[in-house]
Amino acid sequence: MTDHGYARPDMLAETQWLAAHLQDDNLRVVDCDNREAYRRAHIPGAIPVRGHHYFKEEGTPHIMGPDQFTQTMGEMGIGDDTLVVAYDGFSGLYATRLWWALHYYGHTNVRVLNGGWDAWLAEGRPMTNAASRPAKATFTPQVHDDLIARWEQVQEAIAADTVLLDVRSDAETKKFKPADELRPMFEQVGVRPECEVVTY
Repeated sequence: MTDHGYARPDMLAETQWLAAHLQDDNLRVVDCDNREAYRRAHIPGAIPVRGHHYFKEEGTPHIMGPDQFTQTMGEMGIGDDTLVVAYDGFSGLYATRLWWALHYYGHTNVRVLNGGWDAWLAEGRPMTNAASRPAKATFTPQVHDDLIARWEQVQEAIAADTVLLDVRSDAETKKFKPADELRPMFEQVGVRPECEVVTY
């Protein structure tokens, strides 16, 4: 796989890697776009997201509770040993949310497709409109509450040596920038490797 100089290249999957591994038994590709987009076309074998794009349920401001998340992942065919590759057509907005949600519940074997649906489509890779129905899987949640910065923590962080990083942009790119481009961008706004960073 291409690492682009990243400290954690395992967080991304490149399109050529995914194309070569679509038939892997332990792989679950998740199309994080809306259902209409999924019905029109998607990566062969991909499944749609069940429920809310952000994996929320009514009354939960951050993420659905462990019981609901466990049921949702099970119905999506994502088990404890499943390698998940998530993609969307929105510069990774929804795919990275699934990446985070799985990490929050202790499942770190997940990658985001670099370039998402747009890259897959532009490269002329295979697609289908046939729905996939995976067998139900067993998902065991392990909550990592440290992956949520609550407002009290953010207030404390403002006075400490913590960087609050607004990651919104008017000029989003379709693929993740390589590390040698990201480092000076982060350094310019005070993000250093030794800093604690809170994104929003």
